[in-house]
Amino acid sequence: MADTYFGCPAIIKEFLLYMETIRNLSPRTIQGYWVDLRTFFRYIKLSRNLVPSDINFEDIKVDDVDLSLVGSVTTMDIYEYLHYVMKDRDNSASARSRKISALRSFYKYLTVKAHKLDNDPAKDLEVPALKKALPKYLSLEQSIDLLNSVDGDFKERDYCMLVLLLNCGMRLSELVGIDISDIHEETITITGKGNKERQVYLNNACKKAIARYFHARNNRTYKNKDRNALFLSRTGSRLTPRRVEQIINSYIEKAGLAGLGFTVHKLRHTAATLMYRYGNVDVLALKEILGHAHTSTTEIYTHLDDGRLRDAADSSPLADFESSPS
Repeated sequence: MADTYFGCPAIIKEFLLYMETIRNLSPRTIQGYWVDLRTFFRYIKLSRNLVPSDINFEDIKVDDVDLSLVGSVTTMDIYEYLHYVMKDRDNSASARSRKISALRSFYKYLTVKAHKLDNDPAKDLEVPALKKALPKYLSLEQSIDLLNSVDGDFKERDYCMLVLLLNCGMRLSELVGIDISDIHEETITITGKGNKERQVYLNNACKKAIARYFHARNNRTYKNKDRNALFLSRTGSRLTPRRVEQIINSYIEKAGLAGLGFTVHKLRHTAATLMYRYGNVDVLALKEILGHAHTSTTEIYTHLDDGRLRDAADSSPLADFESSPS
């Protein structure tokens, strides 16, 4: 952590360690908390004239931030900070909402868990209203084009990754984290956010893709083979998320889908949408498959299918009723 959080004051580092070891949050989330808290206390030092007014904002050090400064923050300080990042740093509502989440978690830890502060200035903060945009996804035809674009020396591996992403709706981090022992005859064990495990059933396409990949993998010689990881790089180490992004993006381009905003994460949206639209999967089942904590997160997919809304209207027992003229 010393290298990752260079210049991090002890009081924030203590919080980050708690979130990492006790709350078991992902390294990416922890890094985001650190960046947001660093930005906040840079602002506090600047607004209170604790640093020269002409200093470059990014050059403001926060390694001297202590409990006294942290405890002196008021709710109004936070609202003024949110106004600053909106006007001066052009932060969107979602970015400001994320910053509020970091501050809430930090002060909740100090007041409720560590008992180092009595007052929580972030407790009653209101989150900016967010525009709920419908998730972008590939159509069925585009999904087939993407699958048909796979070729090359590692086509069995790459095809298997795409099939799992498009059929199981897993996150990128979940895909690269799969071990061979997670693959069962009918299901796959996926480890999601917060280290929570869920079982997802494998359809025939997944089973066949996995079998073909295992056959190709067993016939290939690796320099240093990671025997636990399912998806291996050319040298035999576990594929990194960044490398998977590069591989998938190359096929998105090859399939003629570049420039349309499609990413690896959009394949998760695609899987959810296709299951809901074509598979008659209800929201509760979709919630379990995707590993959502709340159905409200899953319900966004119910707004994607105008056909279902039309069918629902047509299914009314009064859909064809017409009163006889009197």
